[in-house]
Amino acid sequence: MTKTPIIPNYINGQWCYSSGKETLDVINPATLELLAKVPLSPATELNDVAAIAQQTFTSWRRTPVTERIRYLFKLRDLLEQNQQELAQTITLECGKTLAESVAELQRAIENIEVACGVPTLIQGYNSEDIARGIDEIMIRQPLGVVAIIAPFNFPGMIPFWFFPYAIACGNTCIIKPSEKVPLTMQKVFTLIDQIGLPPGVINLVNGAKETVDAILDHPNIKAISFVGSTPVAQYVYSRAAANGKRAQCQGGAKNPVIILPDADLEMTTKIIADSAFGCAGQRCLATSIAITVGQAKDSFTDAIATAAETRIVGYGLDETVQMGTVISAQSKTRIERLIQQGKDEGSKILIDGRNPKISGYEQGYFVRPTILEDINPLGELARTEIFGPVLSLIHLNTIEEAITFVNQSQYGNMACLFTRSGAAARKFRYEAQAGNIGINIGVAAPMAFFPFSGWKDSFFGDLHGQGQHAVEFFTQTKVVVERWLSDWSRQF
Repeated sequence: MTKTPIIPNYINGQWCYSSGKETLDVINPATLELLAKVPLSPATELNDVAAIAQQTFTSWRRTPVTERIRYLFKLRDLLEQNQQELAQTITLECGKTLAESVAELQRAIENIEVACGVPTLIQGYNSEDIARGIDEIMIRQPLGVVAIIAPFNFPGMIPFWFFPYAIACGNTCIIKPSEKVPLTMQKVFTLIDQIGLPPGVINLVNGAKETVDAILDHPNIKAISFVGSTPVAQYVYSRAAANGKRAQCQGGAKNPVIILPDADLEMTTKIIADSAFGCAGQRCLATSIAITVGQAKDSFTDAIATAAETRIVGYGLDETVQMGTVISAQSKTRIERLIQQGKDEGSKILIDGRNPKISGYEQGYFVRPTILEDINPLGELARTEIFGPVLSLIHLNTIEEAITFVNQSQYGNMACLFTRSGAAARKFRYEAQAGNIGINIGVAAPMAFFPFSGWKDSFFGDLHGQGQHAVEFFTQTKVVVERWLSDWSRQF
């Protein structure tokens, strides 16, 4: 019998095995095949990595920014050349469809492309003669060592919201992928290993809570980028801030969409179905609640029920499949428990996706698309992030009532409106309390040159990932006031 490999870390430009003895299994959630074992790197190991990254920072920050981005150009090309292979790895360990994995990597590539613009994005500004003979300038300088704590649901994309900007700005970086899906970053780092970065600029450390706590506590690590659930985001933000670090912590969501009677029914249904059930609902930008207003109720309810019932669920490597698995047995159990809780609160289960039998993959962690109708707006289900392929329906009489419902949520990641009315769209855009707004668009991630915004309990921090926000997060401003009188500037 072949021994299951333990995956290595990547430290100081070399692959090396963790000294930690404890490991976790990496499981294909569709087939339950054991793919690898991931080490739980101890705090002492993380401390060593942080020291290496700090030492490397001294020379890396002095590397001209035009040279730093050349490494990113190389990485971008390698990602494009290996996109299909990387996508297969994402599907193997994460369970989503191959098409979703390919699209995820495209967003990673887009972030590299934007980060290659850092020579312009990092520029400061100046004013001459703020007083007689005195000039003032503002420059941006890197922070030092930064760390990225990534989630399971987008193992090939989310680290790229942060690290291309971080290293382009002159920082050194430590990435800790989710222990549930560490293989994608293994593949990415085989490409990073080929681009010739100086050793120690970017490092990969596998682990779980002990590793995370070591990152949050280490004095050399100046900034933390995190994506995950709201409770963990609050924990990471609080501990990082208590230790004097910058932190940008993306939390959970309960993204609502409003459907007005004048919405294009066919387009609206397709977009919402893709948004609710794409990636098996395991997205902080998944549509969770659909609010029908007035006469939109009956027609949309029938249409979305058909879309859910006919969605093809199966193994993500099958090109005909439209939705894959959830990540684990624990997630499946939790999702199905919340569906039952919705029913207990008075909702009607319109489409029940619990305990499906997928031919050939009967043991896989599958939940089919599920629709709950007339959920209790004050119930637990209306407030809880399900993180699965479950869409809740609620009916209200006016757009004012719908916006009030949207704004009472503790979350504020994204909210969308479907309508043909410009006046309704402007009202919604103006009044909806969410960091990302969609008009006749599904709950979609912003392009890489816009920040990945989020409000309320969906985000903890001030500056988001991607684009100009990322550049501002990974740099600190320095203001210099200079006076050079002519008789002080003689050449001796």
